[in-house]
This record gives sequence, structure tokens and C-alpha cells, in this order.
Amino acid sequence: MTVCLLLLSAVGLTAAVPVPRALTRAAWPERDPVVGLWVWQCLVATVLLSCLTALVLGTAAVFHTVRDHVFAPAPPAVTAAYDLSAAPLWAVTLTVLLAGGAAWTTAMLARELVEARRRRGQARQHLRERAPDLPAGLGETRGPLLVLEDEYPDAWWMPGNPPQLIVTTGALHRLTDHQLDAVLTHERGHARARHDWLLHLSTALATGFPRIPLFSHFCDQTHRLVELAADDTASRRCGHLTTALALIELNQHRGVLSCASSHRLLGERVDRLLEPQPRPRLRHRAMTTAVAALVPLLPLLIVFGPGLTALA
Repeated sequence: MTVCLLLLSAVGLTAAVPVPRALTRAAWPERDPVVGLWVWQCLVATVLLSCLTALVLGTAAVFHTVRDHVFAPAPPAVTAAYDLSAAPLWAVTLTVLLAGGAAWTTAMLARELVEARRRRGQARQHLRERAPDLPAGLGETRGPLLVLEDEYPDAWWMPGNPPQLIVTTGALHRLTDHQLDAVLTHERGHARARHDWLLHLSTALATGFPRIPLFSHFCDQTHRLVELAADDTASRRCGHLTTALALIELNQHRGVLSCASSHRLLGERVDRLLEPQPRPRLRHRAMTTAVAALVPLLPLLIVFGPGLTALA
């Protein structure tokens, strides 16, 4: 058990501190944001699985009742392989810390989901005030696309049931047909990939554990890479130049090319579209995806290793 806990701690700490810092300095995720998002998700899954498996193993060592339930179907040789008879003090301390972290993570995720639902309800109420339903008998007014009367050009996707794509009349007047198609394709790319759930997860983890580099970088990079991925979806359909011009027209009143930190990403997105870089080769993308998918299996291999060895 001691060796398993030490290995799980080493894997979790490695995936939580040095690897995210190295990944943020890498240039390839900008050229392939979809694979970049996948790698970040696998890193987070590795840390969470390391903590979860260490928590289960430590709890089984500390509490006999938990041990009886966890190892009930296992033969005596498997139970003996984990040496759960006496848990050292540091293992008890680690188990308590992991239990607190698990409870805090659950609370942060629940809070983020509740807040997201509240914000979505407020947004829908605001939309109902700006675009009220017609009286009964005059037809259905709520569809997948809703046009709002507003002089400022804007477009956004509102997830929910049913999801809606909102476009202002200012956007319809300012954008050409091809540019409008690029904007709508961009927003539909967010919807198809369910980026809202990924943003909720990254925000909850970063809010709950702001001092852990993995979660803070995961939140920042997720907000950045989902936009780049949606830009790529639009550029493949409508072209890089059209998508860049649509982005400029849609955000010109916000200062898209300013140096303010809140607008810096918009400028980077425009530069990226105007000077597109080649995507990594298919072999590189496949290898990166496969290796990233195997990394979360390390905690499972560590925790099941002694039992499988005993059975063999």
C-alpha cells in the first residue's frame, strides 16, 4: 500500500505541476487546439484519478469497514498483497486531505452548475423581455435562431433546452453573407463540441484550487483553445480571411486590436487567421492523442498492479 500511495502521489504531482507549465509554453496546441484540449482533459483526468484511487486505498487501510467492502470479492492473496494491516501516520494524513479535497471538488462543481443554471435563467428571462412571445395563434417564435433588435453587432450561442443561437440586427447589417455564415459556423462549432460543459469544469476546478498550476492553466487554456477550435471550424468552411474579417467587424466596437488584456485574445485570433500555420501531421496528431489517452490509465495500473500480480 505504501508503494502504491507514493507512486500515485508522484504521478499526481507530476501531472499537476511541471507538465502543465511545459504544455503552456508549447506552440503546437495553437496549431491544433482540438488535440490540445484533449491533452489538457487527460492531464486533469490523471490527477483526479490519482487522487481518487489514493483516497480509496487510504480509506481502506484506515477503516476496516471500508476495507471489507472494497476487498469483499477479492481472494485473500489479493488483500494480502496490499498490506493494509497497519496504515502509517502520513498515509492517514494524506487520506484525510484527499477526502477534504474530494468534498471541496464536489462542492465547487455543484456550485458552478447551480450558478451556470442561474445565469442561463437570467439570460433567457432577459431575452424574453427583449423578444417576447407572440400571442397564441400567431405561430411559434422560438426557434434555433433568434434575431434581436440591437445596433451593436453580436452573436452568441445559448446552451440549454432548447439551445438557441442569437444574432443582433447590428450584426446582420454590418456583416456580409459569407461573414455571417462564418460567425454562425463558429457558434455552432461551440455547440457541437459542448464547450460549455468543458468551460464549467475548468472554471469550477480553478475556483476551488486556484494555487494548483494544472487547474489554473487548464481554465485559461480551455477558454483560449475553445475559441481557436471554433475559429478553425469556421475557417474550414468559409475561409481564413472571411472568418478574420467577420471577427474584426463583430468586435470592432470593443477594440479587437487593442492591447488590453481582455481583448488580447481577439487580436491573437485575428493574427492566427490572417497568418495560418500548418496543422501538425496526422501521424503526430494520432500519436499525441493516443499517448494522452493512455496517461490516465497510469493510476489504475498502479492501484490494480499488486492485485493482478497476486492473481498471476
